[in-house]
Amino acid sequence: MNSLGIRLVLVHGIRPQIEQHLQARGLPSCYAQGLRITDAPTLNCVKAAWGEVRSDVESALSSGLTNQPASEVRINTASGNFIVARPVGIRDGVDYGYTGEVRRVEVSAITRRLDEGCIVLLGPIGYSPTGEAFNLLTEDVATEVAIALGANKLICLTEAEGIVDEKGQLIRELTVFEAQRLLTEVQREVGSEHCHLLANVIRACQQGVQRVHLVSWQVEGTLLLELFTRDGNGTLISVDTFEHLRKATIEDVGGVLELIRPLEEAGILVRRSREKLEMEINYFTVQERDGMMVACAALYPFVAEQMAELACLAVHPSYRRAHRGDTLLAFLEREARQLGMTRLFVLTTHAAHWFQERGFVVAELESLPMARRALYNYQRKSKVFVKRL
Repeated sequence: MNSLGIRLVLVHGIRPQIEQHLQARGLPSCYAQGLRITDAPTLNCVKAAWGEVRSDVESALSSGLTNQPASEVRINTASGNFIVARPVGIRDGVDYGYTGEVRRVEVSAITRRLDEGCIVLLGPIGYSPTGEAFNLLTEDVATEVAIALGANKLICLTEAEGIVDEKGQLIRELTVFEAQRLLTEVQREVGSEHCHLLANVIRACQQGVQRVHLVSWQVEGTLLLELFTRDGNGTLISVDTFEHLRKATIEDVGGVLELIRPLEEAGILVRRSREKLEMEINYFTVQERDGMMVACAALYPFVAEQMAELACLAVHPSYRRAHRGDTLLAFLEREARQLGMTRLFVLTTHAAHWFQERGFVVAELESLPMARRALYNYQRKSKVFVKRL
């Protein structure tokens, strides 16, 4: 990633190493409200753990990739007193000692190192203007740095593969609004650590970080899978990616007709009368921009077969280079999963390659639900494509 020109800030945790040092010295590990209480002896353990992990990470980044074209590429790291901290103080009668929180991020200093091609390496330690060191939460450091730098992405490596629903299924995408609702629902059901992470994720998005990824460090190649494959392998939380997407209403019939008419005249879409569209408008999703309808698509579920048809996907000519089709497809794939569908199919005469590039594969007519096969237009000879969800 570094060799591709991606600017990286790496924030590491040290909790297991702190515990090891405390045990070796016979010291207790004390927490209150999810925060470690850091007295002077504990702070010495924090410093020792930080130095140990920092050295290990720098050593790993210094080793070349044997038998690879990039074996001679050197990865430089930079770290320092980039985090200004202040003490948490006394809360609810508990003195947290040298436990602190981020006061300020030295953005210009970090940016200079990034401009030089370095990976900036940060740990959960910050310093006060008077020279005191404070033990910080790793996720707080990562969140504040991402916000201060205006990062495009914040990636959190966790033990779990991401956020799962009540059925234990991975939730691949959430908007900030959905994440807030989820946080409210689960605050009493999960540990405070998980809630704190989710709260930080939401705050990062609200403060300008466009995308936050939650992925498992236990999966080999997890970063590459999440960033360089279409579906990723964790949970993506974004700044209202679908804020202009909504379910269509009867008032949208005229706008949908105007949008799909040119495609119908070109033979790309099957003609739909106003009456038919009025009857089926509840199956449609539309995307607006400043009150103008710029895209639409329909999702017809076939519950018995756990399949859904994606139909009437149309994007206004002026907005076809802005990935509106991809956004609609992702939205409807998520809706299909929520409805319990396991496969999505489409019939097309002109857009075969577009769908194939997005994971659809050629299928036989017989693979479609019986009710849909009965409506197949043999004159159009549409090709059938299916995608597993």
